[in-house]
Order: sequence, then structure tokens, then C-alpha cells
Amino acid sequence: MPRNYGLFFVLANKTLTMKKISLLLALAVIATAVVQAQTANFGLKGGLNLSSWTNNNNAAGYQNRVGFNGGLFAHIPAGTNLAIQPEVVYSSQGTKYTVSNIEHNLKLNYVNIPVMIQAMVGRGFYAEAGPQVGFLTGTADKVGDVETDFFSTSDFKSTDVGVGFGVGYLGTSGLGVGARYNLGLTNINNSGSNKIRNNVLQIDLMLGLGGKRY
Repeated sequence: MPRNYGLFFVLANKTLTMKKISLLLALAVIATAVVQAQTANFGLKGGLNLSSWTNNNNAAGYQNRVGFNGGLFAHIPAGTNLAIQPEVVYSSQGTKYTVSNIEHNLKLNYVNIPVMIQAMVGRGFYAEAGPQVGFLTGTADKVGDVETDFFSTSDFKSTDVGVGFGVGYLGTSGLGVGARYNLGLTNINNSGSNKIRNNVLQIDLMLGLGGKRY
């Protein structure tokens, strides 16, 4: 057999081997995910937001805005006293600001995906921290019930990255309460030099569908 054909078959065999290894790794990842999903406790959550902005322009008088959030979570045990909790949460955020003595209510709607690392401290209580990425889905800038169009969706970046810190409690019935502060890490301003970051305090009620104490 000519050398070039021999080299071709050697490379082909290596390629097939790599594909087999990749397939086995993929199957291992899928199997692990299935096993973890079987031990996960899924649930619902929802509550109030108190949101505003951090801005490097000190002259801007941004005030807190009350909104709401709601979504799904999966509580996945990762050890005796640790758990991982990924979530998908719709969150109405933004701020209030005043122009010419007229107060504007600026709403920024996000779909947030936090992944929290939780430390169980006993009797249903926990502390948590973890990263979050948010996707902007729309904006509204109103005075009363009238849309002003002073800000629009194009004025803001489509993604937001932050980190959350919180505490909570979930009882044996599956009902619980949590408090979390989401600190924005990235500049969401897409239309100027000011650096604007989201800051949101969330107070939530939770319902663990598995009915387990965490």
C-alpha cells in the first residue's frame, strides 16, 4: 500500500477515534444531567423588585422603581450542605428620573438567568451567591399612563451581566421566602458615555413543587 494511503487510513482511524471519544463524553454529560434532574426539586417563584441605576454621572437623580418578577427554579443538591439553583425569571426593572420637574417611570423588562450556589445552614435556611445574565426584551418610558419615547430599547444593550447575593427559607411544605440583591457588573448604556448599571433588590415567595425542605 502506498505511504500516502497508509497515512490517510491512520488519520481516518484517529478521526473516528476522536469522534467516538467525543460521543462518549457527550453521552456521559447527558447521563449526568439526567441523574441530576432526577434529584432536582423544581419550583415556582415570584415577588417584588426595588430597582434603580448606578451612574457615573452624579448629577443624574435616579430613584427607586417598584416592579415585579416571576419564574421557575430547579434546586439541585451538590453535596451535604450545598446546592446549585439555576433559574429563569422575568424581571421588570428600571428606574425613576425627573426632567423639568416631571417624573418619568422608565421600565426595562429582562429575562434573567441566574445560577446560584446555595449553602444550607439548617432548618430550611440558606445563603446564596452566583452570577446572572439578563436579556432585555423591551422598554417603556412613561409619565403617568402616557408613553414619552424619551428612552427606547435601542438606547440599551441587549444583555446585562451581574452577580446576586441573598438569603432565604423554604419549609417542609414547599412554601418559602427569599431576599436577593442583584448587582449589575456591566454597562447597559448603548447611547452615550455615561456608565449605567442595574441594581435590583428582590423579595420573593417560593413554592417547591417537590415539597422538600432544602
